[in-house]
Amino acid sequence: MLKKQDVLNFPICLGSSDSFVEEILALARSKQSSYVCVAAVHQLIEAHEDASFAKISQGANIVTPDGMPITWALKLLYGISQKRIPGMDLLPSLLKEAEKKSVSVFFYGGTQQMLDRTNEYVRKHYPGLQIAGSYSPPFRPLTVDEEISTASMINQTGAELVFVVLGCPKQERWMYAMKGRIHATMVGIGAALPVMVGIQSRAPRWMQYNGLEWLYRLIQEPRRLWKRYFVTNSKFIYLVTTEKFKRALKPTTSL
Repeated sequence: MLKKQDVLNFPICLGSSDSFVEEILALARSKQSSYVCVAAVHQLIEAHEDASFAKISQGANIVTPDGMPITWALKLLYGISQKRIPGMDLLPSLLKEAEKKSVSVFFYGGTQQMLDRTNEYVRKHYPGLQIAGSYSPPFRPLTVDEEISTASMINQTGAELVFVVLGCPKQERWMYAMKGRIHATMVGIGAALPVMVGIQSRAPRWMQYNGLEWLYRLIQEPRRLWKRYFVTNSKFIYLVTTEKFKRALKPTTSL
């Protein structure tokens, strides 16, 4: 069981990359209806400002520290040295272990073109992996009947691990709505899948190690991401700094 630590009332799981993979695969093999949030700063701010989204995050079985600023906050506020668990590294690690342990996977979300490319990529790099299926949903909210049929369709494939590619916060809301209805472990992987299959490129390693992967993505998609990074990152820095000062000013009690 992974330990947890709240950052701005947002639960973050702690552990090594291998321990996260092990815990997620264990959930999948148990066929427990569950979901995993791969958390960056954007998700924490969404939860801070939206009570309904905070409930979604708090209901997740596992929340990984994807964003480098989250690991910095853990160190600043609690002295916890936690390595970042990037979704772009977590995805191939999960596929590799799923192949070894015969855990069947399903890909939900994105365009049909991306899913076709995903199937080709997986056959080449993980030839023994069991692909239960994939589905490109309409780019709009599903009706109640569509949600029911989607859950039924995924369950009928026997998938144990469902990779959800809808982007934050849409994928987290979808997983929350499907918990208890889809008999598998759902993992919100966002941009990790198009990067893995080569549709998008990933930042150079020096940018990854220095917490600048966000900048690389911003350069690629400035119109879509400028607000997410400049506004949400600024809010995060302010909130974490404020929390640090509160803790520093809080009087200590002595026996």
